[in-house]
Amino acid sequence: MREWAFAGTVEIASALRRKEVDSLALLDHFLARCEHHNGRLNAIVAWDVEAARARARAADTALAHGESWGPLHGVPMTIKDSIEVAGMPTTSGAPELREHRPAEHAPAAQRAIDAGAIVFGKTNLPLYAGDFQSYNAVHGQTNNPWDLARVPGGSSGGAAAALAAGLTGFEIGSDIGGSLRNPAHFCGVYALKPSYGIVPQRGHIPGPPGTRAEADIAVLGPMGRDVADLALGLDVLAGAEGSDAKAWRLALPPPRHERLRDFRVGVWLDHPLCPIDAEVGERLQGAVDAIARAGARIDATARPVDGAETFSVYLRLLFGVLGNGFPPAVLAGFDAALPGLADAAGTQPDMVRGVSQRHRDWVVTDERRQRMRLAWDAYFADHDVLLAPVMPTVAFPHDHSEYTTRTIAVNGMPQPYIHQLFWAGLTNVVYLPAVAAPVGLARSGLPVGIQIAAPYLEDRTAIRFAALLADEIGGFVAPPGFD
Repeated sequence: MREWAFAGTVEIASALRRKEVDSLALLDHFLARCEHHNGRLNAIVAWDVEAARARARAADTALAHGESWGPLHGVPMTIKDSIEVAGMPTTSGAPELREHRPAEHAPAAQRAIDAGAIVFGKTNLPLYAGDFQSYNAVHGQTNNPWDLARVPGGSSGGAAAALAAGLTGFEIGSDIGGSLRNPAHFCGVYALKPSYGIVPQRGHIPGPPGTRAEADIAVLGPMGRDVADLALGLDVLAGAEGSDAKAWRLALPPPRHERLRDFRVGVWLDHPLCPIDAEVGERLQGAVDAIARAGARIDATARPVDGAETFSVYLRLLFGVLGNGFPPAVLAGFDAALPGLADAAGTQPDMVRGVSQRHRDWVVTDERRQRMRLAWDAYFADHDVLLAPVMPTVAFPHDHSEYTTRTIAVNGMPQPYIHQLFWAGLTNVVYLPAVAAPVGLARSGLPVGIQIAAPYLEDRTAIRFAALLADEIGGFVAPPGFD
C-alpha cells in the first residue's frame, strides 16, 4: 500500500469512493508507518487510535450502503496541536495545558469531521505556535524528514513533517507569521494561507482556551502533498460561522486564468531586510524561468508596496496580537521600554510599540495597513499573482538558544532571526491568500518552496497557478528513507 502513503488527499478520497481501498485498512497503513517512522521524527504527538478505528469501520459500512459523509469520507488525517479536537489533548506545546482536553471541536476541525475525515492524531508545534521550528517542553522536538538534524519549520512543523514522511492523509494548520507556509517550504509540501476571515479561528490556542474573538492577521488553512488538496481543503473549511451564517454566504471567484501563458506574474525575490540565500534564490529563479518559458508575462520590477514600511506595520500589528498572551511581568518590561523609544525606528522598537500600544495607536497603524491594501488592489489590476520567497534559507539546524539572540546564516553572514518574518508579513498583514508550493531541491538536497500570492478572496487563483506550476516543474517529492 506504499502508493497511498504519498498520495494526495483528493486521490485517497477518490479511491475510497471507488472502493479500491477501505478506510480501516488505510488507517492501519498510516498507523503502521507511524510506528516505523514517527519515533525519529516526533511529528505526531497525541493519538486517538481506537476511536479512529471505530469511525473508520463506520465509514466503510456507510459507503457499503451507498452513504457518503462528504468529500473527506474515510480519509485518515491529523490536526495541529493548537486546534481543539474534542476529547484529545490540545496543549499548543504549553506545560500548563498538558491536561487540556476540550469538550468541543474547533469549527475547522468540526468541518473536516463533518466532511467525513478520520482524525487519529495531533501534530507537534513550538510553544504557543511561536517559532520557526517545532519543539516544546510537553512533546519535545520534531525533526525534518529530509535531515533529522534540521528543523521542520514552525509552527505547523509536525504537520508538514508528517505529510512529507507519508504518515497522514491530510492536515490543518494555522498561520500568523508564516506558520503554514514556512514548514511547507522546509519539508517540500503544499500549504494554503487563506484570505483572512474566511475560515473560522475559534478553538485555536492561542488565544487562551475558550476565546471567542478572532485574532487579527491569523488564519487556519489546509496542508497536503498535492495542490488539489488545497482546493478541497478550502471547500471544506471556508465559510461563515455562528450567527454570521444566518445571512452571509461565501462565494469565492474562480481562478483568473486556466493556462499559465495567460497569467500576468509579478516577481519579488529579494529585499535588504531579508536577503535570500543563493541556493534558495537559484531554485526560485529557476521556477520563474520555467513560467516565462511557458509564455506567462513576467514583471520583476513593479512593487505594490514599500517592503520596509510593510514590515514595520506588520510587526506593530502582529505584536499587538501576540502581546495579549504575554505574562504580566513581560508586559511590564515592554511598557517600561516604550517611553524611551522616542522616534527610534527598527525591528525592536516596532515590537515594543506593538505590545504596548494604545488603541488609538493601533487605529493609526491600521489606517496605514488599509492604504497598503488599496495599493495591492491597484497592483492586482495589472498582475494576477505575485511570486515571492517563503523563507530566506532551506531548513536550518535545530537551535534551542535564547530566541532574542538567535541569528540565521544567509550566504555565510548572520542575519536577525526575527527577520525571517519579512516574507510572511508581506502578505499576512494585508490579508492576502498565499500558497506555498515546492519548486525542487537546493544544492544541499533540501526542499525549496515559493510563495504564490493572489488578490484578497481570490484564493482559487493562487491554487490554480500552483497547479499549473507543478505541471511545468513537478511538485511533491518524498524524502529518501521513508519508502
